[in-house]
Amino acid sequence: MKAFITFAAAIVLTLSTATLAEDAAQAQADGEIKIYKRLIPADVLRDFPGMCFASTRCATVEPGKSWDLTPFCGRSTCVQNEENPAKLLELVEDCGPLPLANDKCKLDTDKTNKTAPFPYCCPKFTCEDGVKLEYPEIATEEPKKAESS
Repeated sequence: MKAFITFAAAIVLTLSTATLAEDAAQAQADGEIKIYKRLIPADVLRDFPGMCFASTRCATVEPGKSWDLTPFCGRSTCVQNEENPAKLLELVEDCGPLPLANDKCKLDTDKTNKTAPFPYCCPKFTCEDGVKLEYPEIATEEPKKAESS
C-alpha cells in the first residue's frame, strides 16, 4: 500500500508540474495570479494520529482545515487519503517557481507585497515590451518500483 501511495503522490506531482513553466509564463503575461498545487504525504506526529502537523505553525490541523505557510507565500490543507484513510496528505498551494534570470524583466517591488495573505504575496514581474518570462523545467521524481521480497 505504501508503494501505491508513493506512486499516486508521484502521479499527482507529475501532473501538477508538467505544464508549470508554460502556465507561469502565461499567468505573468495575463497579469493574473497563478496558484500551483501539489499533493504530498502529510507530516503526522505519533501522539496526534489522524491530524496533520503544520511545521510553519508548530501545530496540528484536522483534515479539511487549512493553514498559511508564513514566512513563505503559500497555504496548505490537510487532506484525508481516499485510498487509505489511515494516511493523510497535504495539499500545498504556492506561487510556483521563480522565473529564470532575465536582464529585461525585473521584480516589481511596487506591486509585490511579501506580507500580504496568499495568493497576493506572490512576486510580480515587469518586463520590457515583447519580452516573456521563462521558467525552469521542473524535474519530477519517477515513482519507485515496489521491491519484492
